[in-house]
Amino acid sequence: MSDQLIIFDTTLRDGEQSPGASMTREEKLRIARQLERMRVDVIEAGFAAASNGDFESVQAIAQAVRESTICSLARANENDIRRAGEAVTPAARGRIHTFIATSPIHMEKKLRMQPDQVVEQAVKAIRWARQFTDDVEFSAEDAGRSEIDFLCRIFEAVIAAGAKTINVPDTVGYNVPEQFAHTIRTLIERIPNADRVVWSVHCHNDLGLAVANSLAAVMAGARQVECTVNGLGERAGNASLEEVVMAVRTRRDIFGCDTRIDTTQIVPASKLVSGITGFPVQPNKAIVGANAFAHESGIHQDGVLKHRETYEIMRAEDVGWTANKLVLGKHSGRNAFRSRLQELGIVIGSEEQLNHAFTRFKALADKKHEIFDEDLQALVSDETSPHELEHFRLLASRFHSETGEIPQAALTLAIGGEEKSAASSGSGPVDAAFRAIEQLAESGTELLLYSVNAITTGTDAQGEVTVRLAKDGKVVNGQGADTDIIVASAKAYLNALNKLHTKFDKLNPQL
Repeated sequence: MSDQLIIFDTTLRDGEQSPGASMTREEKLRIARQLERMRVDVIEAGFAAASNGDFESVQAIAQAVRESTICSLARANENDIRRAGEAVTPAARGRIHTFIATSPIHMEKKLRMQPDQVVEQAVKAIRWARQFTDDVEFSAEDAGRSEIDFLCRIFEAVIAAGAKTINVPDTVGYNVPEQFAHTIRTLIERIPNADRVVWSVHCHNDLGLAVANSLAAVMAGARQVECTVNGLGERAGNASLEEVVMAVRTRRDIFGCDTRIDTTQIVPASKLVSGITGFPVQPNKAIVGANAFAHESGIHQDGVLKHRETYEIMRAEDVGWTANKLVLGKHSGRNAFRSRLQELGIVIGSEEQLNHAFTRFKALADKKHEIFDEDLQALVSDETSPHELEHFRLLASRFHSETGEIPQAALTLAIGGEEKSAASSGSGPVDAAFRAIEQLAESGTELLLYSVNAITTGTDAQGEVTVRLAKDGKVVNGQGADTDIIVASAKAYLNALNKLHTKFDKLNPQL
């Protein structure tokens, strides 16, 4: 049995299915480059058949990333597989990940197919996929509630057809560790050609057991874990990449394997994904939470000072907590700015965009003395989406808030290239700003979430605002950052409106 555990990251596909977490192609590219720096083995870049936008994103990632295998999801039909194959063709190493449901309830109620038909369709899917690549992965959707005899039958058939990876998903988060480990062990023991493939798992966190189930499967013989940064994903999310990686790394004596992940890139990846998707990381989140290495208890503090391992089983610097240091200041030049962006994997397309980003960097450096990597990530977010593609853009703002007086906001926006202004009052300056925007936009959206987080420490830190809007069943997150929290709020609201304005309708496969 191999002592390497393959890390299959699906942040860009399954993670994006979190309500409001849809990303632009440029945002996906930034995350994909960070995953490549982290040495992720397989990046599931999207579901190419879902929309033209998804196809273009997968294709762009396949062209840009050379060190990781690039994968596209596809249902077990010829059109989906063709689109996936075309999207990953530019990759140095491309994979097609095809799936079909195998649980009795899914086959009867969703597919309306008999078990024989499901097996036949799965085998056809493998043969279609192999026309594009030899690296084909097969998933049995809702395997966690499937009959073991049928799983053995369908897996044996797709292995014979040429599948190289067999994925066993706990699609609805129903399994518990001992049960799931028994399933994996039984499949490996009973299927005659089981030794010809890599066994994989994909666990959801509905009962809070995604990581536990994944690790139990590793101990039972699985050698690929499908996971996401920060455990991002629909409903309660997926298995958390950072928790799986560090559990295996810290307890190699138990698991007997390790990953090739550069763990110092974990915290930067976590912060990047959080900033782009607008899903903040809870402070007590394992590995990447702000409190993960904080010690409040006097007894703990005393022990750590005397010997770190009294209360710490990992070093903070090993997962990247010391990597986000001061990098630039107000006297830094344009080349230093460009070089640091390149080190962070941030690619700005044109010289005009770079010049505009540098101008904004200088303006930010005048407001705050310490510029951190997180500040740069937030600063260039606007530059990765050309202004001509933004339907709504903030041009100017004025706010007034005084004790005993009603707060006021006056905004000037560019809407479809036309300059418009409005003023409004509200219960606070943020409320007034949102009301002024709505006077002009008339979007008819519902505000579901308003959240503020400091990007870095200090009273001069940029505030990062997340706004979640809903309209006609579509949910999007908008982000904005500024040292002025009211300006950041207006930017976030407009960012969400722009996403609603350009959002594609997408299919929503589950694994």
